[in-house]
Amino acid sequence: MRALVFLLLVAAAYVALRSKRDMDDVLVYRTAGLRAMDAAPLYRPDDGHYQFKYLPAFALAMAPVALVPEEVMKPIWFAASAWLVLIFITRAAGGVPAPLRPFRTVFWLTALVTAKFWVLELIHGQTNVLLGVVLLAALRAARNGRPLAAGALAGAAVFVKPYALITIPWLVVAAGPSSVVSAGAVIAAGLLLPAATYGWHGNLAELHGWLSTVTETTAPNLLVAENISFATMWAKWLGPGDTATHLALATSVVAALAAATVIAVRRRVPSDPAYLEFALLMVLVPLVSPQGWDYVLLVAAPAYACALDRWPAQPALWRAATLAAIALTSFAIFDLWGRTLYMLIVHSAAVSLGAMLLATILIGLRARRLA
Repeated sequence: MRALVFLLLVAAAYVALRSKRDMDDVLVYRTAGLRAMDAAPLYRPDDGHYQFKYLPAFALAMAPVALVPEEVMKPIWFAASAWLVLIFITRAAGGVPAPLRPFRTVFWLTALVTAKFWVLELIHGQTNVLLGVVLLAALRAARNGRPLAAGALAGAAVFVKPYALITIPWLVVAAGPSSVVSAGAVIAAGLLLPAATYGWHGNLAELHGWLSTVTETTAPNLLVAENISFATMWAKWLGPGDTATHLALATSVVAALAAATVIAVRRRVPSDPAYLEFALLMVLVPLVSPQGWDYVLLVAAPAYACALDRWPAQPALWRAATLAAIALTSFAIFDLWGRTLYMLIVHSAAVSLGAMLLATILIGLRARRLA
């Protein structure tokens, strides 16, 4: 019965949301899959805004998607993504260690405050939720004392989105050195795999094409309204240039040091410390990436779940900060505020500030030994 209700809801949502956007990103994956099967170049400037920006192994993984007719593939992808959203939010809410609030409360609140992100995920046809599910599985493996599995999952996640690299150093303390070896082995295998189709030199050319595409498309996307990265934040405030670039780098270093400090004092926490550390890294993902879109905050669902669960133990000031972080990140919505106010919000980098505030809340929880 639950499965039937879910399918009916997904069908209704698919019809409603397709009118907003036609799942353009999944077409990028499909095109990459077709090219990979023909050993054709993946990274082409003439693709414009919809250039493929993932590692070559991901294009090979998309080959089965490319074999399905487009109008058949889209609803299947939509339904699978919706199912992954349900799994991701369920595991994010259920994974908070020593919970202070009922699971249902945390689940529904987390689903609400991340609704903007997962709706955008679905209408774009993106893969952030897949990244989140794989990385949460890596976290679960680390917490359960399975370092090789944790490392392998984190390594595999790199090919879903290279953002996952942010978790590799953390694995050393969360799961042990063997997890990093496992992650390295999976990453190496994934980088070499396309050589079976493209040949050794062809694979090297594709890897170079990936790097060039990522770096060359950063500047054009820097001032896009929905970009919330540190690089974009400073560029919106000061204008693009060396000063903004240097300040973005300095901010990223400070964020990395803050995360390292949180991890360094993990022994002060009476319960499992890994969840909060993982949640903090997920908040930093769209901030440190120069092309960090606002809907990438979907992967920060564990951070929202942690903050919402610890709400009863928070002082009044920190509760107000939590509300502010949620308001700035989750409710900066065009249809809610209208064009003028929405553009003011995004061009003032308010969402970036909200994400930074959410990260600060997690740091405060660790400082007070609440998570």
